Amino acid sequence: MFVRKVIITCAVTGGIHTPSMSPYLPVTPEQIADAAVGAAEAGAAVVHLHARNPADGRPDQTPEAFEPFLRSIRQRSNVVCNITTGGAAGMTVEERIRPAARWRPEVASLNMGSMNFGLFPMLKRFRTFQHDWEPAMLASTEDFIFRNTFKDIRTILETMSESGTRYEFECYDTAHLHNLHYFYREGLVKGPLFIQTVFGLLGGIGTHPDEVMHMKRTADRLFGDDYRWSVLGAGRAQMPVAAMAAAMGGNVRVGLEDSLWIGAGQLAETNAGQVTQVRKIIEGLGLEIATPDEAREILALKGGDQVAF
Repeated sequence: MFVRKVIITCAVTGGIHTPSMSPYLPVTPEQIADAAVGAAEAGAAVVHLHARNPADGRPDQTPEAFEPFLRSIRQRSNVVCNITTGGAAGMTVEERIRPAARWRPEVASLNMGSMNFGLFPMLKRFRTFQHDWEPAMLASTEDFIFRNTFKDIRTILETMSESGTRYEFECYDTAHLHNLHYFYREGLVKGPLFIQTVFGLLGGIGTHPDEVMHMKRTADRLFGDDYRWSVLGAGRAQMPVAAMAAAMGGNVRVGLEDSLWIGAGQLAETNAGQVTQVRKIIEGLGLEIATPDEAREILALKGGDQVAF
């Protein structure tokens, strides 16, 4: 009997949530490495990685901040490492690309369009902060555009062109799929494309099943069989959107970057806990999870021996 392999990506820390929001958010290199390895042991084939300043948890996009946990993960696990080029609010594209350019991972994330990116409603949910930068960063997003122009995207593609790195194309709305199609049509990106459709962030598309289906139908029309679909549901939408996508033939992304929660009012204590939960959903549908090497084959990756860490 045919059993489809589902790729689980785990985004272990990110730049959206702040340390005051959860005591379980990985901050130090050791915590990030342990979280990534734990997620892999629970069933994640890919880990999506940001770095933070260990002193105050602020997002840190210097290549040096990534080195300790990248080397630790590679020594301890066969998991695919995916380095962000999204960074955090206010960073230039030149800052955002530096870690992926230096470390030449198998996968790097690539945001496919400029957008409003509103985190400021979190100020109503979280009243007490450990560091001054946290509320200031959240408040600033009421008047913030997450810049990803065609020139910015081209800059990242050209910078990474000799590295053999492939991309997790993050698409927060239908227009981002059309932006990706432009680069695909021009021959600047090649299939199979790994498309991560993102649902539930203020400024992007919502989480209603109609919206999930709309993104899937649009990607099908634009890319045919030359892409691999994955979903990211933010916050409380994480597991419902993942369940829907898995049932429709998609791959899934979970992790504390995308949601701090494991259930209603219950903080997730580990990234591995979210991986375990979504794995139960996948296996409950009669499907199997992909191993890292199976993910490499599905996504046509260069291999873990071809990175620079």
